[in-house]
Amino acid sequence: MSDDPFYLKQIEVGSMGNFLYLVGDKKSGQCLVVDPAWEVPKALRMAGQDGMKVIGGLLTHTHYDHMNGVGELIEATGGKIYVHKNEAGFLKGLKDNVTEVDSECRLSIGEFEVVFIHTPGHTPGSQCFLIQHHLFSGDTLFVGACGRCDLPGGDPRKMYESLQVLAKLPEDVILLPGHDYGETPTSTIGHQLRTNPYYQCHHLSDFLGLRMED
Repeated sequence: MSDDPFYLKQIEVGSMGNFLYLVGDKKSGQCLVVDPAWEVPKALRMAGQDGMKVIGGLLTHTHYDHMNGVGELIEATGGKIYVHKNEAGFLKGLKDNVTEVDSECRLSIGEFEVVFIHTPGHTPGSQCFLIQHHLFSGDTLFVGACGRCDLPGGDPRKMYESLQVLAKLPEDVILLPGHDYGETPTSTIGHQLRTNPYYQCHHLSDFLGLRMED
């Protein structure tokens, strides 16, 4: 392992190009799973091989393809699952292991801090995580695209507002999306501001028009 104490693994899982992430602090040996789905046992093994202990999970939202391994993760680790308060109700039967969060909540993982950013639009409780200059964006912002808004709970107007919130982050923040939908598996906020078609919409009406064309 390198001398950099920041621990990060991007793992593609499932048949929809989902990304599961391991993120943590090498000094403490603790890490979290972002969007535990599909291949949680594999992720736990990989963490163990790196000398890391998984102590919980972060959910960007509660669509099945991002959280179908929550039960496995809790059973294996006994850890907490951090989910936005608007979607905590979907994790039925797991109350003792569920922690509700909201925008600007913070969580320490070793010497690093998780900052929760509420980004509704794809779902009412969609959220992103800013950790050590890395943005885990779930289905809010993709490389070259953004999340769909036509599923139950989706709202294109809120998606537009959420994208504007993320646009205010430093341009060198590394983007880590929830799916492998782009030309590259990662990007930066600055590159997306210059190339992502949804960031070329400078007014809500333009954004809504582009969404209707999809």
